[in-house]
Amino acid sequence: MELLFLGTGAGVPAKERNVSSVALQLLDERGATWLFDCGEATQHQILHTAIRPRRIEHILITHLHGDHLFGLPGLLGSRSFQSGETPLTVFGPRGLRAFVETALAVSGTKLRYELNIAEIEEGVIFDDETFQVIAKRLDHGMPSYGFRVVEKDLPGPLLVDRLRALGVRPGPIYQQIKQGKTVVLEDGTVLDGREFVGPPQKGRIVTVLGDTRFCEAAIELARDADVVVHEATFAAAEQQLAHDYFHSTTIDAAEVARRARAKRLILTHISSRYQGAAALQLVAEARRVFPNTELAADFASFSIPRG
Repeated sequence: MELLFLGTGAGVPAKERNVSSVALQLLDERGATWLFDCGEATQHQILHTAIRPRRIEHILITHLHGDHLFGLPGLLGSRSFQSGETPLTVFGPRGLRAFVETALAVSGTKLRYELNIAEIEEGVIFDDETFQVIAKRLDHGMPSYGFRVVEKDLPGPLLVDRLRALGVRPGPIYQQIKQGKTVVLEDGTVLDGREFVGPPQKGRIVTVLGDTRFCEAAIELARDADVVVHEATFAAAEQQLAHDYFHSTTIDAAEVARRARAKRLILTHISSRYQGAAALQLVAEARRVFPNTELAADFASFSIPRG
């Protein structure tokens, strides 16, 4: 599991930072990539990475401001030309369907794959055998959501050494034991599979938040998360400006992570007024409140290990 940032700027593209998009790479977990937001030129950014558009399974749009959305029609069309044939679901606030369908219809874009558009409300928006995604509305000038991606616990490892010590040879019986079934060996010995499986492996939690002021919903989504991706459009000294424009400062983001008892914080959505050393000052501010803070840059990647 890895986060790969495709765009980390706020509002408009800049030389150092493109507008918002971050990929959650789930290649080992489900052979897929999930995108959060798709600002202008996201597909151009993808060209400089190992991401394959045909492997993009879900695109989750936090809100409908252009710097989070305007790259979506182009990416959807290009995916069709790049051998994308598997279904793709785009999640986002009400109004997303009209935007996408209008853009595709007016441009005459025909897709070769099944496109599903899910206009979301608060609650569980996706749930299968491996992952659950929970959405909550944040505090922004238009409906803006944060997403809590919860990896479900994995079964514990098969205790192979114990089985070999009993003379149980590898084969289909190992799979039955790992499933916790009771099996009978050739000599009549009965084994309870549950006794030969280690404890479950705890799933990871990734929280990706859209544009927002400091709010309780962000803290709830970030609770005990392995990593929180939070906007930090402004430095701490610009608290009033951040509030007026429905955004967060570095301290707001750090306080969310601290109160949520998250393990790690990554700052993104950085205003173009902060270049070079000024951008480094942003992460220094946040670390005074939440030490395990990092600053995202375009094409930066962050692995998310277990445990």
